[in-house]
Amino acid sequence: MMIKKMNHGKILYSLVILTLTVGLFANSVSAQESEPYSVGNPLGLTSNGEFQPISPNVSVYGAIQSAESCIYDAERERIIVPSMGDRQNVQVNNAWVSLINSDGSVHTPKWIGVQNSGQRSNLSPPLVLNDPLGSEIADGVLYFADRDGGTSLDDPSIAVIRRFDLETGIPLEDIRIEESPWINDITVAEDGTIYTTQSGDIGPDGDPQSWKVWKISPEGSNSEFIVGDPINVPNGIAIDTDGNIVVVNFGNPDVLTFSPDGDLLKTEQAVQAGGDGIEIMKDGTKYISSVRQGGVSRIRPGESAELIAENIPSAASICYDSDNNQLVVPMTSQSTLGFVPLD
Repeated sequence: MMIKKMNHGKILYSLVILTLTVGLFANSVSAQESEPYSVGNPLGLTSNGEFQPISPNVSVYGAIQSAESCIYDAERERIIVPSMGDRQNVQVNNAWVSLINSDGSVHTPKWIGVQNSGQRSNLSPPLVLNDPLGSEIADGVLYFADRDGGTSLDDPSIAVIRRFDLETGIPLEDIRIEESPWINDITVAEDGTIYTTQSGDIGPDGDPQSWKVWKISPEGSNSEFIVGDPINVPNGIAIDTDGNIVVVNFGNPDVLTFSPDGDLLKTEQAVQAGGDGIEIMKDGTKYISSVRQGGVSRIRPGESAELIAENIPSAASICYDSDNNQLVVPMTSQSTLGFVPLD
């Protein structure tokens, strides 16, 4: 209706403006194609081409959205937290990674993933980080349990282990587990073998054959390490001081220790079911968080579990801040972190 009222001159003028706009957009995209990969700065400002950090008397909190895990970087003395951002069915490649100080204040809001989703494919190397769940650090590499696909009911989801250089944040080669739709937590043995949980179907009618622990050799080959009973919706996973693999069940309170050959060596129980994260201390003490019931259980060697913290909303995959002797608890539903000092 409005176009019919415009004269020819106005129409021509509009077409010229549209052409210029499209041209500028095309040039912008072309320029992005050669954009080198970069990570975000700590909080501060860049003035006259020089970065200046924020004043030391300023504390900033936040930077987290739906974080499912954290991992402590002892070299940086920072807590690394992956935020899922928008889920795959809303916007792909929208996750990011923050660096958090041990008091909960923000060091770098977006270290990995400072670029928006539309820019990431134009980086060299490109960045993909969709729905990161579990996280781990091993031998200078940062690992995330992630996935591709799942943007709709017709788009199959495929589990992917993302790897990044811990020092630079540069993406390394992904590991795809084509037979798995999604993975949850992740741990890495001293020889480079990766173990990751596939929680599978959750609920009373869940298929036990969907509950798996995957093993990825240092050469990159995938195999099923444990399937079904005694794992029951496996969630958290860690390596103990003897090199055994410890799995936390979500479906019951069991905490299961397996040998590298897959033999069940020990069954312990947390105070609460709904287990999510696990941290194992040098003396063998285990800490387990319950994302469903909100408690943190402590299991000392040879003793029954005791509850050391409770009523924590959505207590997800915990990490241990060794420099400050505290557990860090991502609270997924609250988009924040909780801190539990240890005795």
